[in-house]
Amino acid sequence: MKMTKIEIITRSNKLDELMSALNEIGVLGMTVSQVFGCGLQKGHEEVYRGKKYDINLVPKIKLETVVCEVPVEKVLEVAQRVLRTGKFGDGKIFVYELTDAVRIRTGQRGATAIMDIPGEKRE
Repeated sequence: MKMTKIEIITRSNKLDELMSALNEIGVLGMTVSQVFGCGLQKGHEEVYRGKKYDINLVPKIKLETVVCEVPVEKVLEVAQRVLRTGKFGDGKIFVYELTDAVRIRTGQRGATAIMDIPGEKRE
């Protein structure tokens, strides 16, 4: 089964809405990081104690998920619907094909390594 990693880099204030929308379509596992970056926005200028500073790195969040059962196009469609404001800084989505995954605890490989195991107790 084909596995695809999707990275979404966007505004921090959109995280809760994005996670809820992804959960609704069956995307449950994800990793979220606070990141800083620059792109077309080129940062901004701030004043601290009367002195101007160029802030070239803008705070964002990066949400990463791997899907095999949920269609990639559905994830992209939902993410764009939730995140698009039409203004600079909405972010980017990157899509990667994965060749393998390993669940460290069990040694399972491939798509089964990222799937939920029905009836399994979590402790």
